Amino acid sequence: AALISGQDVDGTGSRIEIHLQPGVMDPVASSTEMALRDAGLPAKQVRTGRAFVMKNSVDREQLKTIASRILANGVIESIHFAPYVPKEFESPHEQPFKLRHVPLVKLSEQELTKLSREGHLFLSLVEMQAIQKHFHSLEREPTDIELETIAQTWSEHCVHKTLKSAVDVRDESGKLIRRYDNLIKETIFNSTVELMNRRADNFCLSVFKDNAGVIAFDEDDAVCFKVETHNHPSAIEPYGGAATGIGGCIRDVMGTGLSARPIANTDVFCVAYPDSRDPTGRASSLPKNVIHPKRILQQVVAGVRDYGNRMGIPTVNGAVYFDDRYVGNPLVFCGCVGLIPRDKIAKRVDAGDAIVLMGGRTGRDGIHGATFSSAELTDTHADEFSHAVQIGNAITQKKMLDVILQARDRDLFSAITDCGAGGLSSAIGEMGETTGATVELDKVPLKYAGLRYDEIWISEAQERMVMSVPQEHVAEILKLAFGEDVEATVIGTFGTENEELILNYRNTEVGRLSMEFLHSGLPMPTRSATVRGVGVPPAHTRPEPQKHGRDAHATSWFRDRLLQALAHPNIASKHWIIRQYDHEVQGGSVVKPLVGPLQIGPSDASVVRPKLNSQKGVALACGLAPHIEDPYAMTIASIDESVRNAVCVGAHPDRIAILDNFCWPSVDTDQSMGDLVRACEACRDAALAYGIPFISGKDSLNNQFTDTATGKVIRIPNTLLISAIGVIDDVRQCVTMDLKGRTNRVVMIAARDPDDLNSLAATHRAVAEIIGGGTVLSAHDLSDGGLFVAAAEMCIASGKGLIVGAEQLMTGDAFTERPGRYLLELSDPTSVEDLRSRVAPHAEVTEIGLVQHLRKLTVTSERERVLEIGLDEMTEAWRGTLDW
Repeated sequence: AALISGQDVDGTGSRIEIHLQPGVMDPVASSTEMALRDAGLPAKQVRTGRAFVMKNSVDREQLKTIASRILANGVIESIHFAPYVPKEFESPHEQPFKLRHVPLVKLSEQELTKLSREGHLFLSLVEMQAIQKHFHSLEREPTDIELETIAQTWSEHCVHKTLKSAVDVRDESGKLIRRYDNLIKETIFNSTVELMNRRADNFCLSVFKDNAGVIAFDEDDAVCFKVETHNHPSAIEPYGGAATGIGGCIRDVMGTGLSARPIANTDVFCVAYPDSRDPTGRASSLPKNVIHPKRILQQVVAGVRDYGNRMGIPTVNGAVYFDDRYVGNPLVFCGCVGLIPRDKIAKRVDAGDAIVLMGGRTGRDGIHGATFSSAELTDTHADEFSHAVQIGNAITQKKMLDVILQARDRDLFSAITDCGAGGLSSAIGEMGETTGATVELDKVPLKYAGLRYDEIWISEAQERMVMSVPQEHVAEILKLAFGEDVEATVIGTFGTENEELILNYRNTEVGRLSMEFLHSGLPMPTRSATVRGVGVPPAHTRPEPQKHGRDAHATSWFRDRLLQALAHPNIASKHWIIRQYDHEVQGGSVVKPLVGPLQIGPSDASVVRPKLNSQKGVALACGLAPHIEDPYAMTIASIDESVRNAVCVGAHPDRIAILDNFCWPSVDTDQSMGDLVRACEACRDAALAYGIPFISGKDSLNNQFTDTATGKVIRIPNTLLISAIGVIDDVRQCVTMDLKGRTNRVVMIAARDPDDLNSLAATHRAVAEIIGGGTVLSAHDLSDGGLFVAAAEMCIASGKGLIVGAEQLMTGDAFTERPGRYLLELSDPTSVEDLRSRVAPHAEVTEIGLVQHLRKLTVTSERERVLEIGLDEMTEAWRGTLDW
């Protein structure tokens, strides 16, 4: 609930002030304090706020509604109806130190379950019993910090225990049909291993073992790619959740190997429709404590914008998907690509190395973020987990990046990772797994007084990295950081006699855990999964009314259907988002997010040139299809779309790698677990058929919202984001999707059997080779909206028209969506037959039409114009929906 204070002010001039609550990161205030200090002026306390004055008379209740539902987020802000001028700002005070033990050893099963939930541990009864057994063997109770450390390390968010679990897979009759000892290892990971063994080019350099996957770029450098989710924090505080989501993903790249230089960002948002309606057409009411989806989208966009732009990293690729099932649990995917020298990919932690903490200071923000992200959301979480919200400061991270890259090039550290979920607990716990570590928690720099030792340890305060620094380099790295106005502090050492994690605070040992138990003690019970419809061909196509013929009624239907499709939020232009992002910073953009003469066309993928003295580039694309119910078909469609998008700009499947990001509502039933199994199997099958390896991934498996008052559960659709990265040898050969020249032919290439993975793979390779041959002037994949929409988008992007035969366009297949289809504009009209021979027998080539100078999409039949739609009308429909 929002904090509201001050007397009510009625009438003209009603005033509302919004201020950050005590302890919340205030980047503008921090920069102001620094500027004042640099100028030699006193800066004891600085805070920022926002003031709103209402021109018209507003009564008390209206004012409160405006303030709490539109202007402020009560999770992090307080509301005042009178000028807020305190004598001094509130700030936390030092707390007396007291070591706390948690009675655990003698608890009953019911009491263990209660402790797990009320203590925000979110561990299962079996896991709590394993902890109980461990401390019983030690003949003592755990301290609070030990219990928090175990909960963080064992959280779904950090250890991915569901995907790593053993699974018994049964059909709908209950018959056991197969068993996995480790689901993700035996599907996705093993497919990558098999592909790496097939090829001798060392394309995959580091997969599934670092903060990001790494592939070869050129002889000197590699590129790495990571995509993360930040769903639960963004549901509570969208701006901060998205900003720290992209900030954390950037740090993943900074913490890959011995640090990569970020060169591009990506983002994908899944939210409810901004004008959600119930089946009767009335505006639907939102569940309690749920932020309006339009506000969520505006703020997550602002969060990614502000963080990426301020760090000087171009945001070049992404998507937005609308579905009302995301109303209580929006999805926020953030990605980052980095460039890293090949000789800096490997890292190690040596016993005796200093533990150096660099970057921002530690506060209460983000506490229990890892465990919170492992639970489902309810309407009470905004109050209960306000401490799990993090606020970022991009300028601090930019300065830290500059220091890290200099230190890397001087060989001053041997390992690095970021403080993400779990904070220091996760970073140091993982880095010291084989060596042990001793940490002096009172040496950690704090934002303010009053933090307990356990809060220091598990805080997810942003902009922090942990390094393993040989003792002989400690002084130099601290000096380097100081010179760039970046804090760096030695907080401990790696290496203990028995490979333990030892935590000290004010000369008192507050925690001691065996690294063996911490990282290998998690019980992994066998899960049960039921798969549905095995052997039934997946339905890739959205159901569409079947319309045939060219009578007046059918013609009107096709016209209306096209304009409706172009205006659909999932198809409509996202220019209002794209234009907020700086995709030109660093100077390497080649294929931009919007293309064509007026830069309004929806590019299939983006291409950047990381090294400005080279013509080699990196293509970035994505695919997702949560509207498809069948999990296997949904996965294939997502993978296929990401590959098609990359191929359309000039990438070849031999030089493409992909990432998976699973977002599931839950896996608490055999069927939902079965859906996850089928998605993993589809990932394996597609990777092997396409010859495209997975190099990294992430999962978020508790994305559903429960209204505690009604008990209603809103489950998101099974959602799998596939992100593709391709290396392009010469960016001068790239193509875009806008039509180029009058009378050029436009053809459709379509896999003959969209359910045959080998047919799809052969189609993608053939199209990639055709594009590489230089005869293709423009290329566009057929995805949302099918053939008719793709043709219209090519017209909109170019400002040119298209003449299309009615027999090609005005059929019941005009709006269908299935994998393996492209539209290509050809420079040589004689090349159509050559295309047919090159794609046979896996795909077929259909001549769609000719580019025309008139600004119309014209459908003809036997020299008669059956349908004409003006370019301006199509553009208005496409750009108007989300032109906010």
